[in-house]
Amino acid sequence: MAMASLYRRSLPSPPAIDFSSAEGKLIFNEALQKGTMEGFFRLISYFQTQSEPAFCGLASLSVVLNALSIDPGRKWKGPWRWFDESMLDCCEPLEVVKDKGISFGKVVCLAHCSGAKVEAFRTNQSTIDNFRNFVVKCSTSDNCHMISTYHREIFKQTGTGHFSPIGGYNAERDMALILDVARFKYPPHWVPLKLLWEAMDSIDESTGKRRGFMLISRPHREPGLLYTLSCKDESWINIAQYLKEDVPRLVSSQNVDSVEKILSVVFKSLPSNFNQFIRWVAEVRITEDGNQNLSPEEKSRLKLKQVVLKEVQETELFKHISKYLSSVGYEDSLAYAAAKACCQGAEILSGTSSKEFCCRETCVKCVKGPGEAEGTVVTGVVVHGGSEQKVDLLVPSTQTDCECGSEENYPSGNDVFTVLVLALPAQTWSGIKDPALMQEMKQLISMASLPTMLQEEVLHLRRQLQLLKRCQENKEEEDLAAPAF
Repeated sequence: MAMASLYRRSLPSPPAIDFSSAEGKLIFNEALQKGTMEGFFRLISYFQTQSEPAFCGLASLSVVLNALSIDPGRKWKGPWRWFDESMLDCCEPLEVVKDKGISFGKVVCLAHCSGAKVEAFRTNQSTIDNFRNFVVKCSTSDNCHMISTYHREIFKQTGTGHFSPIGGYNAERDMALILDVARFKYPPHWVPLKLLWEAMDSIDESTGKRRGFMLISRPHREPGLLYTLSCKDESWINIAQYLKEDVPRLVSSQNVDSVEKILSVVFKSLPSNFNQFIRWVAEVRITEDGNQNLSPEEKSRLKLKQVVLKEVQETELFKHISKYLSSVGYEDSLAYAAAKACCQGAEILSGTSSKEFCCRETCVKCVKGPGEAEGTVVTGVVVHGGSEQKVDLLVPSTQTDCECGSEENYPSGNDVFTVLVLALPAQTWSGIKDPALMQEMKQLISMASLPTMLQEEVLHLRRQLQLLKRCQENKEEEDLAAPAF
């Protein structure tokens, strides 16, 4: 049966007061004078309408992450790095959210995964007085913002559960400003804080748990500069499960007596799509840094990536992994990934299957302009039928002595392997039976021995692994805190 079209709805007032009404403006001016609208200006600068009827949680989080100037570290569209609903996909597939919406726990998970600092509370974990204090905290600062999840029925509005940022507070009237991301339905509006608490203090039928609120603030530095994973590649979920569940079991079930034997156990049981995952990570890196006409900002980011990559390659674990992979003839260099990327690009441009392309005459050179960061130029010739096309790709590099030929040194899958192993928690190796080997492994993966930037990279990836596992086990509603290490 066809549904009649709608153009907005009348805001039930009372209890809500339209932000743009005469009374709404008066409430705003009163709050502004008292200093409880500081967070409003950041939020309103990045305010957006949810793009799907069930995307209120994703839209609210996008608004807040952008208001906090948190860099997602990957591109949205064109050259722009920007948080958008379509990028918040690592804790719940977008198609599922579009169909069923998203729970409070999974929005909290997404905020953690995006690199934000998050404090989350269900109403049974807080009080109305604490909630009021948190509203004041966020309203008097532009470095912390609040997202509330509540039931619309309390406000006599149509619909059920909903997410929206809280944009300000009027202490004298004890009213909070809801910046409703469903702007096609209701405008921003003021509501009594007691009613907002009551609306949050309701049961979400999909989880059986109470709704609540979260405080989101900016970390001291965006983590995941080099290794943040968007989880868009389907193989990542299987790889995460393998690393978190299978590796500890495999290590404890084998009589390993050396680091090489440990690596052998880990790598010989890899899921069949592991190579695809490694290549995908490399190709993402190429896509992010493949423009030779980089802006000063991008050149600065590229230089930092090179620093982190060098730190990875200077670890003892990297040396062990490189030695092992070389001994088994593993070939998964970034040059190979570049060739794959070239062929995929040719496929897009021509509309022809990439199986009909091949990339030959791959050449790797390290370049350094005056006062500029080093970079690796990977050149490939894409061949299709009788035609050829030369492609140049700029990627991060820490080597200064690489030349064309068979002995090139350039970033490869080895560094990705290394960071994935570093990101596994220490208890992964607790099943090693040899005490001396156990101690050696602990030293290889010790966070204390890592440089600060690499520590942050590893911790962020470890957090992503933990959060993804938490979601896979349907435990994200039980534990709202960031993973502790």
